[in-house]
Amino acid sequence: MDISLSLDTKSLLGKAYETRKANFDNSIEFDIPDMTKVISVTGNKCILDCAHCGGHYLKGMTPISSDINFDNCSSVLISGGCDEMGKVDMAGHISFIKGTKDKNMKVNTHLGLVDTEQIEKVSALTDCVSFDFVTDKNTIMDVYGLDKSADDYVRTYTELKKHTRVIPHICIGLHGGKVHGEYDALKKLKELGAEALVFIVFIPTPGTRYAKKSPPEIDEIAKLLATARIDFPDIPIHLGCMRPKGKLRAQIDFTAVQCGVNKIVNPTGPSIKLAKELGLEIKYGRECCVL
Repeated sequence: MDISLSLDTKSLLGKAYETRKANFDNSIEFDIPDMTKVISVTGNKCILDCAHCGGHYLKGMTPISSDINFDNCSSVLISGGCDEMGKVDMAGHISFIKGTKDKNMKVNTHLGLVDTEQIEKVSALTDCVSFDFVTDKNTIMDVYGLDKSADDYVRTYTELKKHTRVIPHICIGLHGGKVHGEYDALKKLKELGAEALVFIVFIPTPGTRYAKKSPPEIDEIAKLLATARIDFPDIPIHLGCMRPKGKLRAQIDFTAVQCGVNKIVNPTGPSIKLAKELGLEIKYGRECCVL
């Protein structure tokens, strides 16, 4: 696949892939997460009405109030809209979470900036917490509308780590398509430690305040993925489900393989072809990438 990248970025990709080969076996996983039921505890409501989402992606989740069919599911992702403090309130849904565990399903939760009390309650019932990790003050204010700081995200992440398995997620281009603070987030995670890392990519979404913004350039995306692989040589790095469609998505997936990621959700054809050409053993999963 012909992708225009700067010489510096191409050099980084080479170093990143060598780093992968030195630290992992010769396999890559492609996930089609059709066995993970995605549930919202708030329906399609979110008080924050974030600039990049505006509640749009909640509409694709199953409301917790509905009659949920768990047939052919082995796991759940329980998420929802945030309150005015950036928290997804799970406190009133502990019995539901427990019920999913009683069905022998794995549980991944998206909690936001929760307090210690909720962390302690939910952590006993969850297999993993997906945590959006942001350290840039302007991004936190402009995108989420929250009067919070990097310290708030670091504090929550650190507290989560004490109680459960937590996987930080970084959205490339979250600040209206601009790479603005992602490298600082990586630097902070190096200090704090992470057992895995998930990247997603900003999608200009109709009906949101960022609808007319553009996604990041492929060179910027590739450079960040490669840097992460080099800086985190021995932890799994995943490319999550949220990323633009079309030509850019194919380019992102292709360069992600070149950068040495360990897992891609809903991969496009060129990435699968490249993995085969590189001699990688392809494994397939059917759950949320952190499970």
